[in-house]
Amino acid sequence: MAGSCSLRFELRNALHCTVESLLAYWPRSDSKMANPSPTLLKLNELVQDQPQLLRYHDGALLYGKISVNLIWYGNFKPSQRAIISDFVTSLSASPSSLRNSQPSVAKWWETTEKYYHLTSKKNTLSLTLGNQILDAKYSLGKSLTNKQIVELASKGDQKDAVNIVLTSSDVTVDGFCLNKCGTHGSALGSKSSNIKSRNSRFAYIWVGNSETQCPGYCAWPFHQPTYGPQSPPLVAPNNDVGLDGMVINLASLLAGTATNPFGNGYFQGPKEAPLEAASACPGVYGKGAYPGYAGDLLVDSTTGASYNAHGNNGRKYLLPALYDPSTSACSPLV
Repeated sequence: MAGSCSLRFELRNALHCTVESLLAYWPRSDSKMANPSPTLLKLNELVQDQPQLLRYHDGALLYGKISVNLIWYGNFKPSQRAIISDFVTSLSASPSSLRNSQPSVAKWWETTEKYYHLTSKKNTLSLTLGNQILDAKYSLGKSLTNKQIVELASKGDQKDAVNIVLTSSDVTVDGFCLNKCGTHGSALGSKSSNIKSRNSRFAYIWVGNSETQCPGYCAWPFHQPTYGPQSPPLVAPNNDVGLDGMVINLASLLAGTATNPFGNGYFQGPKEAPLEAASACPGVYGKGAYPGYAGDLLVDSTTGASYNAHGNNGRKYLLPALYDPSTSACSPLV
């Protein structure tokens, strides 16, 4: 299993890894440095110079009309749930509704469409907000295993759906804050679910709220990093370090789910620890980004919050750069 993760991976069940927090493991570079570190040069080569970094492995992408179901595990305020649900609805917002609010979340998501254009089937994906399930009484306790995450994900509809498990700040999960901030994967559908056959699989995502456990690991750049240069944190656009960090990790994992839902789509490297659409661009949120610096971002003149995307209901979000297969480079919104 993997997520926004450290250099040490402990992966099981072919779950995939996002690596926003890898930035903490590279020394900060400086434009005035005569001799940038070899590690930095290798990272730049990885995300910029290699032609077509992510290879297509001939498997299925997520396609069709897909419901995004949210399973809230633990204590979340309604205002916190709204931050996530507004992000999901913003993915498919019409250009006219955000004409004066660009760049938008929907514009960010358009990069994933380029992966579909490269396949022979030319399928498309349409995401809508589905059901929301509240488990505020911690039905499985406050310390969860990976197997229990799948169990929770199975509570959502499994036909034409992605089920997202979101755990509150007082819930621990195997590997959380040690080598991951979230995961995505697939699981066999239950016999009772309305899917094509017993052997059909459904896609799921898990993201944890790191606010009290490891904000420097899973909510950077809204908190000082656990490792590396201690640059001042940015102001979170929704005034919630934990939830704004969850949006970053959810966005990364959702892009990976769309383009590599079952482990045989677009990725590079070992199947158990692949680079995917967002994790191929660790720590990049705007132009000019380098390890320890998120990039040149938009700043709200009233709150001082940093962001790069507008969403529904006046929301602002910070979203990770995605690898653009048409340019073979990381493509931040700003």
